[in-house]
Amino acid sequence: MARVIAAAVMALALAWPAAAAAQAQTAGSGASEGELTAIPSNAGQVAGRWSQAAMIIASARRAPELARILREHPQAYAQAYTRRLGGWQVSFFERRPGPDDEIALTIVEDRTAKVAEAWTGIRVKWAMARGYPGGFGRHAAALPVWLALLALFLLPFLRPPWRMLHLDLVVLASLSISLACFSDGNVEASVPLAFPPLVYLLVRLLIIARRAARSPAPPLRLAVGRDFLIVGIMFLVGARVGMQFADANVIDVGFGSVVGADKLSQGEALYGEFPVSIERGDTYGPAVYLAYLPFELLLPWSGTWDSLPAGHAAAATFDLVCAALLGFLGTRLRGGLFGLLMAYMWLAFPFTLFASNSGTNDALVGALILGVVALASRPVLQGATAMAAGLTKFAPLGLLPLFVRSRRTAIGAGLALLALLALIAVLDGGLGTFWDRTVGFQADRDSPFSIWGLYDLGLLQKIVQLGAVVLALAVAFAPHRDHPVVLASLAAAVLVAVQLAMPHWFYLYLVWVLPLVFLAFVGRYELSADRSTGSMESARPGDEQRTSTALTQGSASAAP
Repeated sequence: MARVIAAAVMALALAWPAAAAAQAQTAGSGASEGELTAIPSNAGQVAGRWSQAAMIIASARRAPELARILREHPQAYAQAYTRRLGGWQVSFFERRPGPDDEIALTIVEDRTAKVAEAWTGIRVKWAMARGYPGGFGRHAAALPVWLALLALFLLPFLRPPWRMLHLDLVVLASLSISLACFSDGNVEASVPLAFPPLVYLLVRLLIIARRAARSPAPPLRLAVGRDFLIVGIMFLVGARVGMQFADANVIDVGFGSVVGADKLSQGEALYGEFPVSIERGDTYGPAVYLAYLPFELLLPWSGTWDSLPAGHAAAATFDLVCAALLGFLGTRLRGGLFGLLMAYMWLAFPFTLFASNSGTNDALVGALILGVVALASRPVLQGATAMAAGLTKFAPLGLLPLFVRSRRTAIGAGLALLALLALIAVLDGGLGTFWDRTVGFQADRDSPFSIWGLYDLGLLQKIVQLGAVVLALAVAFAPHRDHPVVLASLAAAVLVAVQLAMPHWFYLYLVWVLPLVFLAFVGRYELSADRSTGSMESARPGDEQRTSTALTQGSASAAP
């Protein structure tokens, strides 16, 4: 029965993107944005346009969605722009000391002068809050694909007796409700719906870290067999690679990464001089741009925000590396069946496809963190990898107290830090611009995509931020931290705490922590496959004891 259900789900997941590919939109996460050219209201006919600016402005003023805000701001003035993507944009500004405040925005069709879109509030500044279909991940976020992947993700565990693990997986899946609200442009619902599952994850990870080494591994019989997992992995890999190059986009995150890699290849200053089309693409650490460099050299950037083949190739590679490393670590921890399950869970969970199909760099963070765990027997490399992970999007710096706990790992981390900072200093002539464009910008970022920005909870945010710092330091002294499941749980808890405290949060950040969450949630069980759906395999006696040392000895040992 499980095979029949799985076959139907796989067919649906494969067929929907193929049927819908012809309707895939070509814009990125800011589908209404483009390069703008200001046009005076008294200008005559504009080359390449049917309508004149005065007509477009008059039409924008009549938009019902703007009636209230224009009444509240009677002195607001309008500015018309032609858009590179076609049509017009009319923005309404309120005069104030310093830069004028943009209070409303409309997109107007050229031939008909009809208002196609009208936005106020947070949606003026944040195009990603407007709910453009396919703006992130294209058809990876389509409801049939999403539900099919969720069914595949949960299918191996749909067998009694029911445990806390099943609730854990349901809570993970419940983040889909928040994403659905976001995709519908309802940020006011999506943000508060995202945070309770994250808080649940934090609490559960800390509980697992406390209990995993003290309690014997309970048995867990899967609802599927080894053969199903192998076939499922093959299918999911093929589908992901196909969607990446046929039905995916590269959002600003991936675009900025490609531009940074291009600047590295040219020996240009890395921070402070990005193109206007991706002005804030230099907000990431140098490790991101170095990781994209091989892809940019093989598939050079054209100089515009085009299909960005280097961005697609990098996103697909980092995604598959995460799956491979999870499979490798799972096999070392509890044998081949567990390794297959780990890789399968990554490939089947829809949020990982969502990130990959958005052409983002976030899977790189997850891959480097997994690399830190995999390199435990090589402490110098482990320390260097831990620092490289921290100098991607900076949040993984919170893991250094947990991972860098011996002289040799500290040496590796220090060498990596010196090398990356020296690279910046040589290219940019110093570190001041680097700090201002990365950590400084992120610390002062005003975003409606966290509860702190949406509800202005400044004091509470500072308390949560302090708690995240305390947790990051405290886990370095936690008992049994050399146990692989405890280590994964503690690292995941720190990352979740950091994400809860950040001024800007988005669903793509889940892939930083998901590999560790999978290892923590399922790694404490003794697995066996269902006899009716495939070959029987369980973890070999003594596997956990042997692999615990192999996975953690580098971070725990004191080198001479």
